[in-house]
Amino acid sequence: MMKSIETFDFKKKNALIRVDFNVPLNDKYEITDDNRMRAAIPTIKKVLSSGGAVILMSHLGRPKGGYEEKFSLKHLVKHLSKLTGAHVKFADDCIGNTPSEMAKALKPGEILLLENLRFHKEETKGNEEFASELASLADVYINDAFGTAHRAHASTTIVANFFPENKMFGYLIAKELEALDKVLEDPKKPFTAIMGGAKVSDKIQVIENLLDRVDNLIIGGGMTYTFIKAQGGNIGGSIMEEDKQDIALDLIKKARAKNVNLILPVDNIVADKFDADASTKETDIDQVPEGWLGLDIGERSTIEFSKVIKESKTILWNGPMGVFEMEKFASGTKSIAIAIAEATEDGAFSLIGGGDSVAAINKYNLGDKVSFVSTGGGAMLEYMEGTKLPGIEAIRG
Repeated sequence: MMKSIETFDFKKKNALIRVDFNVPLNDKYEITDDNRMRAAIPTIKKVLSSGGAVILMSHLGRPKGGYEEKFSLKHLVKHLSKLTGAHVKFADDCIGNTPSEMAKALKPGEILLLENLRFHKEETKGNEEFASELASLADVYINDAFGTAHRAHASTTIVANFFPENKMFGYLIAKELEALDKVLEDPKKPFTAIMGGAKVSDKIQVIENLLDRVDNLIIGGGMTYTFIKAQGGNIGGSIMEEDKQDIALDLIKKARAKNVNLILPVDNIVADKFDADASTKETDIDQVPEGWLGLDIGERSTIEFSKVIKESKTILWNGPMGVFEMEKFASGTKSIAIAIAEATEDGAFSLIGGGDSVAAINKYNLGDKVSFVSTGGGAMLEYMEGTKLPGIEAIRG
């Protein structure tokens, strides 16, 4: 039976919390972006303030098997102490005698951070014995790592089996699910989804699922050119998926049948090479010259997309409009981000998800001007496809 973090009595209990501390470190092992750590703080503080002790477990990077200095969570201890305002103890493994003894000695108000789960291959294999050892450290299990909720790993899914009565979501996952369900189950109309990124193949299932829900579907980014080529347009050297043209045409047909306004760019910024210093010009979307490639949406598309966004009451954005990492091809993505922020200010609910969209929102300092920024790219997409996520189902039961 799922419990609520709000009402659970943590007094004198050890809470095992699966967090997502997969943060980037530079070559001096300094954290360059602590957003994921900050996102877990409300859950950690709730347990501590309710008289419990916290045991944190996470992965970091993709170690090849066994200990690797650059992937050790010990590099996070000092900053975590600062963020929580509590002394953080560190166990140099996540299973075995050391964490077991340290967990037994934990007092209310204390935090123990376990070493990287993925130093053990049993973690990603979803090994039951490994999960059982993790579970033995605590009285209650909290999953607050949405970014890994689509993986049936030992610490995200299997461990929950050992807490039939005492398992729950942390604040972060609860907020993620609330935002996603708001968009998928009860969106205010008009509902506009903006899909960008390079490949149609990555988004087919999401688009299919959204066609039953949205009023407008805006397509941008590299996937545009599969749609344009499929309709007979000239795309020059632009990125496209040759074997997905039939799917693109099928999606256009389905959108029409469901009365969804599927909006493709009408113009684009093209370059003579994939380079920050490339020569550029603006052309119609279906008139890209040979040897040139489309790297951003053009001005007319930007105006049209922005108008639709500003008239919307629910907005979902996944994927950029162009190669926004290069200044010459950032204009489309930046304009869309601004339009979403303005629509949000006018009362729309906006959900931003997927690594590149999140990076764009943060690049333009608009994170606090939208309703919700998702922390889980792959997990969010799978949830939007209608797929049941193992880490979520393990708690919901």
